[in-house]
Amino acid sequence: MNPRILYVEDDPNLGFVTKDNLELYHYDIVHCADGQHALDTFEDQQPFDLCVLDVMLPVVDGFTLAQRIRARDRHVPIIFLTARSLQEDKLHGLRLGADDYLTKPFSMEELRLKIEIFLRRSTRKEVPPPPETAAVPAFKIVTIGAMYEFCFEKLQLSSSAQTRELTYREAEVLRYLVAHAQQVVKREDLLKAIWGDDDYFMGRSLDVFISRLRKYLSDDPTIKLEGIHGVGFRMRW
Repeated sequence: MNPRILYVEDDPNLGFVTKDNLELYHYDIVHCADGQHALDTFEDQQPFDLCVLDVMLPVVDGFTLAQRIRARDRHVPIIFLTARSLQEDKLHGLRLGADDYLTKPFSMEELRLKIEIFLRRSTRKEVPPPPETAAVPAFKIVTIGAMYEFCFEKLQLSSSAQTRELTYREAEVLRYLVAHAQQVVKREDLLKAIWGDDDYFMGRSLDVFISRLRKYLSDDPTIKLEGIHGVGFRMRW
């Protein structure tokens, strides 16, 4: 069965061209032109393997749409499309639970490669991790600190009080830090392992995910996720 992608774009020309190009690669593209239609479609036609959402959408904007999708499915990868002049959209989208972003105007090849990476990594596909994360040991469940258990395969961080569903990107960052626990992890190494690059906005994105993970682990005082100024990070317990 071909991967099913929910693609939300209100520009009819861009929507048609993008859908047509992606279908050449045997993706099943469901195109919606506004956020409410997309939300109704997501609820009625699940499961989708990935969502590509424009930010500026009529009826329901892309940020609100992403929040509502995340409330229903914590695992489906979400890629935001953002305008070049709205760089803060990227960080805001990541805070809402998106996994990645692409700046308009974008190349079809870049979009296709991002989609391919997320589909290859998707837990629904149950395939091995891509080469850039192959050095990170695979594990079923690992104990973090005195309170938490982390299962990458299920995208879950659990304690006796609750089980938190992680996004795929959150789980990737946590897995890398846990695999290098007690060590200083260079920022550029972490960025290249997870994002494949270490430019300015990727770095800002990483900071968002580090802040989220600190919050998720904050109930256990034995866990320290430290920022090492000018170098990177260290997770220890």
